[in-house]
Amino acid sequence: MSYSAGTSRWGEFGEGGLLWGECNGKSYEWFDGSPIEELLCKVREIYGLDEKTIFRNVTVSLEGRPQPLYLGTATQIGVIPTEGIPSLIKMVLPSNCGGLPSTYIRDLLLNPPSFDVASAIQEACRLMGSITCSIPEFTCISSAKLVKLLESKEVNHVEFCRIKNVLDEIDLMSKNAELSAILNKLLVPASVVTGLKVESDMLVNQCSVISQRISEVISLGAESDQAITSFEYIPKEFFNDMESSWKGRVKRIHAEEEFGNVDIAAEALSTAVTEDFVPIILRVKSVISSSGSPKGEICYAKEHEAVWFKGKRFIPNVWANTAGEQQIKQLKPAIDSKGRKVGEEWFTTIKVENALTSEARRRGWMLPTISPLSEDCNVKEISSEMDLLGLFPYWLDINQGNAVLNDVHMHSLFVLTGPNGGGKSSMLRSVCATALLGICGLMVPAGSAVIPHFDSVMLHMKAYDSPADGKSSFQIEMSEIRSLVSRATGRSLVLIDEICRGTETAKGTCIAGSIIERLDNVGCLGIISTHLHGIFYLPLSLSNTDFKAMGTEVIDGCIQPTWRLNDGICRESLAFQTARREGMPDLIISRAEELYLAMSTNKQSASMVHTNPSKTSFSADGFIENPGSLRNRLELPHGAFKLLQKEVESTVLMICKKKLLDLYDRQNISEIVEVTCVSVGAREQPPPSTVGRSSIYVIIRSDSKLYVGQTDDLVGRLRAHRLKEGMQDATILYIVVPGKSVACQLETLLINQLPLKGFKLMNKADGKHRNFGISLSSGEPIASQLTNQLKL
Repeated sequence: MSYSAGTSRWGEFGEGGLLWGECNGKSYEWFDGSPIEELLCKVREIYGLDEKTIFRNVTVSLEGRPQPLYLGTATQIGVIPTEGIPSLIKMVLPSNCGGLPSTYIRDLLLNPPSFDVASAIQEACRLMGSITCSIPEFTCISSAKLVKLLESKEVNHVEFCRIKNVLDEIDLMSKNAELSAILNKLLVPASVVTGLKVESDMLVNQCSVISQRISEVISLGAESDQAITSFEYIPKEFFNDMESSWKGRVKRIHAEEEFGNVDIAAEALSTAVTEDFVPIILRVKSVISSSGSPKGEICYAKEHEAVWFKGKRFIPNVWANTAGEQQIKQLKPAIDSKGRKVGEEWFTTIKVENALTSEARRRGWMLPTISPLSEDCNVKEISSEMDLLGLFPYWLDINQGNAVLNDVHMHSLFVLTGPNGGGKSSMLRSVCATALLGICGLMVPAGSAVIPHFDSVMLHMKAYDSPADGKSSFQIEMSEIRSLVSRATGRSLVLIDEICRGTETAKGTCIAGSIIERLDNVGCLGIISTHLHGIFYLPLSLSNTDFKAMGTEVIDGCIQPTWRLNDGICRESLAFQTARREGMPDLIISRAEELYLAMSTNKQSASMVHTNPSKTSFSADGFIENPGSLRNRLELPHGAFKLLQKEVESTVLMICKKKLLDLYDRQNISEIVEVTCVSVGAREQPPPSTVGRSSIYVIIRSDSKLYVGQTDDLVGRLRAHRLKEGMQDATILYIVVPGKSVACQLETLLINQLPLKGFKLMNKADGKHRNFGISLSSGEPIASQLTNQLKL
């Protein structure tokens, strides 16, 4: 938490904060002592923390940092989960990404960083999007939980292994020229969160020392002296249950006496079973029952943790771990977008869901240009405008073709009109989310964008009444808009949807006009949407306001919205069409149309006084093997594996280069492609630049067998492969190629030619289902090559 020393006035920085709301809503007096101690007490109470919880003092400068989001703004763009509002965080992160990354992004959006921090985040994103080397998995650990476990000496081998993963990933980044630049950039936002500024060299050195210390104590899974005990007549499950919970945790050298005692006890049990039970079993087997089944066998009684003889026909009451059962256990009902079960016959798995990611790059997002605040926080001429080209709602996927693109050139305040369902609220949410993402250094849903580093981003949507507080919806609206207007500066972005909708039209129009005039005088950027068309007849003094409208068009004699932003004013609400479309009876709609006509006839005409009359002349356009066998497979020594990797890489490059050159000569591809083979090691993943691009890949397993594949989703495909047992430490080589057709041809070519080069393939059969890809890479005839394949 943070606390601004020197003040105890809750409302000094505006209302709407989460903690402020909790404290302000209490019906009893609690704030009557030391401000800091009382506040920490309240934080412990609200978040259920132990009374002995210790807070660490972190000093963070707020100079040049935008104001935190209002609660209303955060809910209306889904930074805080709100029913009916698309979640902005889910759009920023892949669907399988949660926990700490999600929390970090949420906190970043709720408390936008300074320009320097935002620039560092944006540069890290830009570098990450352009690198060609593999990247670490970026292991995430809750620092608060870890510190608590370390202090109480309750950290087990799992946490230590995760700590080592983090340390090794930092060491990996420091040794790579491309990744080290990203590491240096990430230290900037990290220092803001932790309150600790650490030099890169010191961090890397300490990580290396601690990682080495952990590896000296913790078992990392490669030790051959910690295999589960196995004897012929004792069920494997017994020893697995007795030993799997502690073997493989620490190196045997640190618990030699305990390991020796277990080995002696296991040998004694085996001797007793062999001498006392086996003779009985052999006799039972010589006398077969009428049903052909034995009447006795040695069983493991799991609930009693014992191995006994069972003297009656065995009827299993648990699954027997046969092939396919693990997959069945992983099935779960398929759920649609509204959380409902699709049907009794439909199922899915977590792996499938993880394949349906929605990264910002895949959704067509990009990194904007952000303009800095000057040192004295005054407005710079070069950063007083915001340009959003090809803007689309953050909850839509531009690649699916269901988003209307808009260009928003904002150098002033907009008064926005448009029909019901015309996209006014979507426009406000889109602009708000884009500006907030931009000032946090993240990608935005637009083709290109120039965004000032606003000192605050404030959005007010519709308000509801609060009976508990005795306030009407209009009272709530006025209270919230008061906070927005009082905090607005020339560097703010203010967005208000359907201003003054909750009161009598005439006076509501005048209040709305006065608010617009006030914001115009402040000189902020923003959008005020309204159906109060009387505003245009008020004698307002405006110099920094433009009139915009969500467009309409006539189709088959009916006015329809286009959802495009235009210049001008739209006085058509489409209220009758909207009401009829939502099922309002025709009788009611017909009568409403009659009343509207009568009212329009008696309405007196009026003119609008405006300092810039020209602005009023616009009009609206109205793998396949048994995974269990992988664990016991012999592995190559490290040096031999590295040699194999180099041989595979050299061969794959030669085959692919020749094929691509051939495709170019035959004009199947438009230009000569530079072939680069990238290696992705264990606990690494491909860079973001592979997202949405076709590639071929070769997996090199520890038993020297290769797997060849092609994909348009390398990150997802590699994740799926590594979920298989024994594949976590496999190395992958990949090459980005121009298009899926070329990838398919290269896949088949490699599957057919790599065995001819002496390599062992797992998926040779895949090469028999193509009508291309068997072109010669050596001088031997096709018949000779096919003969060699059959021998393999």
